[in-house]
Formats: sequence, C-alpha cells, structure tokens
Amino acid sequence: MQTMNSHCLKWGIHFDLANKRDRVEELDKTMEDPGFWDDPEHSAKIVQESKKLKSVIERYESLESARDDILMLIEIAEEENDASVLEEVEDSLQQFEQEYESLRIETLLSGEYDKDNAILTLHAGAGGTESCDWASMLCRMYQRFAEKHGFEVEMLDFLDGDEAGYKSVTLQINGANAYGYLKSEHGVHRLVRISPFNAAGKRQTSFVSCDVMPDIEEDLDVEIADDDIRIDTYRSSGAGGQHINKTSSAIRITHFPTGIVVQCQNERSQHMNKDKAMQMLKAKLYLLKQEENAAKAAGIRGEVTEIGWGNQIRSYVMQPYTMVKDHRTGVESGNVDAVMDGGLDPFINGYLKWLSLGCPKSMEDENE
Repeated sequence: MQTMNSHCLKWGIHFDLANKRDRVEELDKTMEDPGFWDDPEHSAKIVQESKKLKSVIERYESLESARDDILMLIEIAEEENDASVLEEVEDSLQQFEQEYESLRIETLLSGEYDKDNAILTLHAGAGGTESCDWASMLCRMYQRFAEKHGFEVEMLDFLDGDEAGYKSVTLQINGANAYGYLKSEHGVHRLVRISPFNAAGKRQTSFVSCDVMPDIEEDLDVEIADDDIRIDTYRSSGAGGQHINKTSSAIRITHFPTGIVVQCQNERSQHMNKDKAMQMLKAKLYLLKQEENAAKAAGIRGEVTEIGWGNQIRSYVMQPYTMVKDHRTGVESGNVDAVMDGGLDPFINGYLKWLSLGCPKSMEDENE
C-alpha cells in the first residue's frame, strides 16, 4: 500500500495538474470577458482547450477515487484473509492500470496535429514479391489497429505487386488523435522469416518504408508554382465498378524540387482526386518546412533527407525465434502474431514516452 501511495503522489506532478488547474482558472476568467465572443474562431479554441483540460483533471480525480477504493479493498482482504476480495482487487487494479495508461498517453499527444486524421503510405523495398507481401501484411496490421481503436479506414491508393501484396498502398485513418498515435510508425520496417515464396525454405529479410502525415484540413499557407509540379492521370486499379476502372480518374502529382510524389484514386472523380492529392502535397511540404526550421533552430544542418533502407525503426523476426523490437525505444514483444493483429499499443506508448524524454539514444533503463 505504501508503494502504491508513493506512486500516486507523483501522478499530479506527472500530469502537471497544478498548472492545468491554474490554466483552467485563467481560461474561465477569459470566457467571462464581455467581448469574449467577438472573435468566434479564437473563442472556439479557448473553449476547446478548457474542455480538454477539465477532462484530464476529472479523469485524474476519478483515478484518485478508484485508488482509494482499491486501498480499502486491500485492507479488508488483509484483515479478513478473504480470497474473493483479493480477486476483486486484482480486477480493479487491472482496470485502474488501463485507465491510467490511457490518460498518461493522451497527455503526451500535445503536438500541433496529433489530434488529426492520419495518412499512412507503405512502399515495398527491394526484394520483389517478398517485400510486396510484407507491405500487405503491414497494411492489414494497421487496419486491425484502427479497428481496435474505433478508427475508420479509407484506402486512398494502391499498386498491386506482380505476384502478391502491394508495391505501394496509402491509407487514410480517421479518428481522434489518429496521427498522434501513428506518427510512431514513420520509418523502415524489417521482416525476417522463412520465405513462403522460396521452395528451398530459406530465411528472407524484407523491408518496407512507412510514411505518416496528418490529414490537415485547414488551408495551409503553402505556395506551389505550376512549373514545380507534374500532374499525371492514370486508370484506377481498385474496386468501384465500371466507371472507376474505365476512366483515368486517378491522380499522381510529382513535386520536382523535393521529389515528393503523392497519389489518390479513392474518390469518384478526377477533380476530387486532384483536390485530395494537392491537399496531401501541401501537408507534406508544410511539415518538411517545419522540420527544416526546427533543425535550424536547434543548430542542426537544415537539410532534411529521406529515411534510408538502413535506418530501420523496428524489426519483426518470425524465424528462427519470434520477436518484434523497436530500435529507438527498446520496446519488444515475443508475441509477433498479436502485434501483426494490430497490437501496437506498447510500441506506440513507448515511442511517445521516448519523444517526451527528448529522444534519448538508449531507453533500456527506462523500460525496465
């Protein structure tokens, strides 16, 4: 009990409750100002911030109440030596830990676009069919993750592999904080397994790059010169009836200065696909500019380069042993099947914690 109480005393500091309460008081006073609603856009942001802070405070207070109930149950179990009470304590502790972890992670989602939907693109690396199959496995993993979290998934674009899987596939994942969670997946994913496409049963290593960006709906202040882009149309390869397959409604936009390429074939018309692709391009360029500015501010070389195949963020080993390991955070799991079925929460939580600590080179001590 003493240990649990000592941990509880630290929560308020971890969640920065004192500052949150001060901020709520400050916002409440602002909302009482007679001219508060003169600027509706600014007012809406203030109200939203206040609601979010109050929600965190209320959930923390609910956790405190649950903690007190659990401590009382522990005392009863010790006094009466009642096994049934101990079972109730275990169930309550499990629920408590889940709610605590959920609240802790949400407080880490404080990035400018963390609340937005996510656009996730997978590109198969060298290796032909093996890598294309790996891309389709990752695609299913992210679809299952989205289902588990109540997110909606749209397939914006895909290019089938020659024999199996995808050469590339783009998903839009819609839901609160979708980008905040999935930004952890940006990078190169490595698979080691016995190849199902090799009669000799040799172990094969495959790579897929994952690009994640927020679906920024606001009109970004990004200028794109006509001479800097090429817009290609092509026939959609997905389902959707005769109309979508017989017309060149899909759009590919190439941005020459950066080499960025965006594609969309999900919408029913060429015009809608072009609008969506242009929105994606603007978001990518906007984020690229932000990265360059942040690098310069930190005294780092401002040039931003694409992730290379050697820069793997996570390895998935299926043979000769089973292990999924994140090379940034040190988080690992021996249950590959659960991870491939969308069980990404430990890796995402580890990444958000790693970010909050300033991206240290080693997280081994933190994960113990």
